[in-house]
Amino acid sequence: MSDVISKFERRAEAVTSLVCVGLDPEIERIPERFLGDALPLFAFCRWIIEQTHSYAVAYKPNMAFFEARGALGFEELARTAEYLRNEHPEIVTVCDAKRADIGNTNRGYVTSIFDAMGFDAVTLHPYLGREALAPFLERKDKASIILCRTSNTGAGEFQDLVCEGKPLWERVAARVSAEWNANGNCMLVVGATYPSEMRRIREVAPRMPFLVPGVGAQGGDVAAVVTAGLDAKGKGLLISSSRGILFADDPAAAARLLRDEINVARETVHAAR
Repeated sequence: MSDVISKFERRAEAVTSLVCVGLDPEIERIPERFLGDALPLFAFCRWIIEQTHSYAVAYKPNMAFFEARGALGFEELARTAEYLRNEHPEIVTVCDAKRADIGNTNRGYVTSIFDAMGFDAVTLHPYLGREALAPFLERKDKASIILCRTSNTGAGEFQDLVCEGKPLWERVAARVSAEWNANGNCMLVVGATYPSEMRRIREVAPRMPFLVPGVGAQGGDVAAVVTAGLDAKGKGLLISSSRGILFADDPAAAARLLRDEINVARETVHAAR
């Protein structure tokens, strides 16, 4: 088990939570009081972190919202990562970048995301294969989170294609579990909107944690996710909510409500085992 996955499990135990707060700071939607700051996205994210950290096992900044602002956005992202690292080092940080390229280019991404900005984990797509992702997978101190069954409505266009009798998403789960995870540092992205597929992926990858987007605004059901995806230790899920927490009237209450909803479902699953 990698350092990052151990960190996730310790944090999940410490705060009895599986909540990942997605930091998707749409500049058009953040409260006006932050817009006068020199770094408004950072100011907003810092406020969200302080409102919600008691309930969070992870924070997941989505690079797109920062990259859209050019050099200023990169500074805001770096400051957000630095703030988390310095003020809340016990909480996992995920760079939602969905990167992958040939190996030489990936080494640049590794240096940028893991070393320069100090993130614990990064989302990656598997299309280029293990050889290309080796620079990420070789980092035993970090986590590689591989897209498997994504939460979007069009996910099946390629992911449902049958490959040697099984859908592509199942092939990805099996390959990552059996061959890419030698360092115990892999996770899978499995959308909350596809609980039946999640159940099968849990069978294929029984010990691998899942990053689960799609609850809240995308309509994923928390109880269905927990029932389908919980691992044998009662953990194994980082259930992510972005808009449902960030733009709630009370972000702390929204994060607490999600934590409590998850824990009720965990208790139900535990009682049935």
